[in-house]
Amino acid sequence: MSTSMLNAVLSLHVTSIGDWPLPQVSSYSQCFQSSLPASQLYSSCNINIQQIAMGNCLTLSSLRDVSKRNKALPIDTAFRLPSPLPEWPPGEGFAGGTIDLGGIHVYQCGISSSTKVWATHEGGAENLGASFFEPSWIPDGYYMLGSYAQPNNKLLSGWVLAARDDTDDSLLKHPVDYTLVWSSESLKSKQDGIGYIWLPVAPQGYKAVGHVVTNTNDKPSLDKTRCVRSDFTDESENSTWIWGPGNANGINFFSSRPVNRGTQDMGVCVGTFVAQDSPLACLKNVKSNLSCMPNLTQIETLFQAYSPWIYFHPKETYLPSSVTWFFANGALLYTEGEESKPVPIEQTGSNLPQGGSNDGNYWLDLPMDEASKERVKKGDLRDSQVYLHVKPMLGATYSDIAIWVFYPFNGPAKAKVELIDIPLRKIGEHVGDWEHVTLRVSNFNGELHRVYFSEHSGGSWVDASDLEFQGGNKPCAYSSLHGHAMYSKPGMALQGSGGIGIRNDTAKSTIVMDTGLQYSLVAAEYLALGSTEPPWLNYFRKWGPKISYELADEVRKVDKILRGKLKTAFEKLIKGLPNEVLGEEGPTGPKVKRNWNGDEV
Repeated sequence: MSTSMLNAVLSLHVTSIGDWPLPQVSSYSQCFQSSLPASQLYSSCNINIQQIAMGNCLTLSSLRDVSKRNKALPIDTAFRLPSPLPEWPPGEGFAGGTIDLGGIHVYQCGISSSTKVWATHEGGAENLGASFFEPSWIPDGYYMLGSYAQPNNKLLSGWVLAARDDTDDSLLKHPVDYTLVWSSESLKSKQDGIGYIWLPVAPQGYKAVGHVVTNTNDKPSLDKTRCVRSDFTDESENSTWIWGPGNANGINFFSSRPVNRGTQDMGVCVGTFVAQDSPLACLKNVKSNLSCMPNLTQIETLFQAYSPWIYFHPKETYLPSSVTWFFANGALLYTEGEESKPVPIEQTGSNLPQGGSNDGNYWLDLPMDEASKERVKKGDLRDSQVYLHVKPMLGATYSDIAIWVFYPFNGPAKAKVELIDIPLRKIGEHVGDWEHVTLRVSNFNGELHRVYFSEHSGGSWVDASDLEFQGGNKPCAYSSLHGHAMYSKPGMALQGSGGIGIRNDTAKSTIVMDTGLQYSLVAAEYLALGSTEPPWLNYFRKWGPKISYELADEVRKVDKILRGKLKTAFEKLIKGLPNEVLGEEGPTGPKVKRNWNGDEV
């Protein structure tokens, strides 16, 4: 192939790649106007002559690879909260730096000051690879329990625990050997050298809680890490996918978490990763020590530091209110068999049935007269209030602050069927709507690690490094139009698949709630002198009536505009929606939800 032909081909491709950065030269055609020897010339252009002859020297994928190599990865930047942490009020053990698990003291080593051991730059999330680290500094007397890993498409963040034995050195033992779980020698992708993943072989009666990563095939030193006595461990499971093929055709790496997670469960995350199905355990707070949980003044300082902003859609009609406003403005208590004699509710809910179960004998509803009903449906943002429940999680190494928001009414849903938006009339409407976001705060230092956003019958955790902040360290949450599902970013989220589902539209607007201005701590069971629970919190029945309508009739009203496969797909979507979305059943209150005593997911 002549130089003129090469020049033409290269010029054609260069002009077609937009503003992607190219290596070393401003355009590949410049290579052939150079006086460099051919070998240097082709090397400087990152071009293979045989590839040129085959007509594939500048494929779109190769240009993306060039761009990826020249562009800094998110993991190259360490995440920091926007503002410094406040000075925490004095207390017993909260934010003290270490936590006593009953004989084993643990310290949370931040990964931002760690040593990278090995990395791959392909595969995994966004095909950017993953990086593997070990702590670069551990306090005297503490030992590494395992290495850390995270995908390269996220800012560098996270932690891993180091441990100290406060007994007669019977709780921590070094391994007796290592087993090579995997190496990257045969990995056909860009990587920093060769990585080796080792599983510590624990002495009898002890368990490994983390892998060790090296960049040589020499076994790590037996003094590199420690195994933990079995009675100080708990069962763990794979959590978030970190890297690998994402299928059964190769090894995958995951973050790890305790299997049992709740206010009474004492499993502790170590912060390490797990290679596929390696038999790793997690730690355990054997004495159920809660001294590291925040006291009342510390809770107040925490919430002032991290209280979210909740943004409502500019077209939102149904806004939140306080529970007392709802009761004071005509909400009624109904009793099975006495439907003609509803009872006004006291402002604190003191005349509501207490305890028991959701037996269907009682429910709440809006005022009877139409004018008051329509007014109460819209809520009152100025009189709104959020309700806090603070609870220990992951063996009391974290505090979860659940922030509950009450809406008097949930509006109708809207479906999206490919390019068609379909209002669903009554579907989705119900009286009383409880939604929440949850802050997960480290009890080692008081730092916000994650936020949970409830989305109808589900939800998702979002790491602090992926949050939007405003006014310091306060995260932003976005409430969806009419349905009030919570999201971390504005836009449209589709509850469904294949372009067919329920629309959840969110947007930043002037309708916003600063949750730090009006809040009430309604529950913190671990505090000996804890908050006094309002009577309405222990009302376990429905906060709205059961709505009786024929789902088939409602579907027929809206699916006349659909034909064929779209109609079938739409009907399947509606029939598969949970009651929380359909609105047929009134919702229960916060204390009846599974996450009151358990983890969010």
